[in-house]
Amino acid sequence: MNSRAKLVHPRDELMEMMSRIYRYRMTTTSGGNLSIRDANGDVWITPSRVDKGSLRREDIVCVRSNGTSEGLHPPSSELPFHQAVYAVRPDLGAIVHAHPVALVAFSIVGQVPNTRLFHQARHVCGQGGFAPYGLPGSAALGEEIATVFKQNFNCVILENHGVAVGGADMQEAFHRFEMFEFTAKTIIKASQLGDVHYLGDEQLKRSQEWLPTFEEFDRGSADSCEKEARRQLADFIRRGYQQRLLISEAGSFSARLDEDSFLITPRRLDRGAVELDDFVLISKGMRERGKLPSRAAQNHQAIYRRYPQITAIVNASPINGTAFSVTDSPCDSRTIPESYLFLREVQKIPFGMQFGNGEDLARRVSARQPIALLENDGVLVLGTSILDAFDRLEVLESTAEALINSRPLGRVAPMSEQVIKELAAAFSLD
Repeated sequence: MNSRAKLVHPRDELMEMMSRIYRYRMTTTSGGNLSIRDANGDVWITPSRVDKGSLRREDIVCVRSNGTSEGLHPPSSELPFHQAVYAVRPDLGAIVHAHPVALVAFSIVGQVPNTRLFHQARHVCGQGGFAPYGLPGSAALGEEIATVFKQNFNCVILENHGVAVGGADMQEAFHRFEMFEFTAKTIIKASQLGDVHYLGDEQLKRSQEWLPTFEEFDRGSADSCEKEARRQLADFIRRGYQQRLLISEAGSFSARLDEDSFLITPRRLDRGAVELDDFVLISKGMRERGKLPSRAAQNHQAIYRRYPQITAIVNASPINGTAFSVTDSPCDSRTIPESYLFLREVQKIPFGMQFGNGEDLARRVSARQPIALLENDGVLVLGTSILDAFDRLEVLESTAEALINSRPLGRVAPMSEQVIKELAAAFSLD
């Protein structure tokens, strides 16, 4: 758990997390419920029949271990299934139940998203489970769900009902929930493009074994250049998360400071709550003491060393762009002038290249080819500034979404070679 969250009261944590889930349209005003189990056995849970979009801390209900409840409202009608899951899984301290549209789509066709789509999804969520339908709020439903959780599934599709996800704490439960929904959304989008590719055992093993290391150094005080870079990175990461270009525990953003120094997002920190002091300084191949950089830091370092004109790099997981990364369908940027000018030729890099020393990956991109789809691992975007990199990321996602949306309408007519030549001449493209 993030050390900051350890001191947050369950009322506030549940209120803030439900607000986040509702804000990102992963549940409805009346749908879904969250709970936290205290060390003493008390269960804090969202109330029944209270607007999820305007939940207050005083609305949260505490159900004591002796069965009595305290609060302004009755506890959620789904309390029985939360209690049933906690009874069979003493390792769980929080549960998220909601109705996000992609996971609901899987629940109404009786399927479970295959988390082998991404190495992060398999690592964070594990394999998904499936619980047969039961009457909401009933003991029978609680038994069905608890039976699946007892088999050590942490993410469970509820037939015709949505999803239930557990974690050691609320942060872990939410991260699993968000990753599970992201996986489901990507599968749905990618299915419109063609066959969806999943990762094999060896690929998953390699992704987990790879962990670049950096020696530590004691840093000095930050100058104004570094302070400004931290501010811009924090602003754009929060914006990217709000726009669903990043998810909470996936995605990296870095910015060059000088010839051999750059700032990068830390490892496994909630992208929706990043602060100025969270970024990790990498200098001369070493990391500032006491901080762990994103696993992408070695790749970013290799790119910066190879291309002096590149000053910002993003690894991101936008739904539509990522959908192209898990299929053989090309993401053709010749849709509108802006797309081609910003993206140029969008290439795909084979899975596994990102798990090396960064040199092979760096050779595959450049200032003239700044966009790459990482097979089953999102997208990579290079820029000449933080703003430029973020702008390219937005254009990439808009282009990918337009291409997917065009599928039901007819065959895409890309801009002609003559148009491309005119654009190249007019905008001095190499």
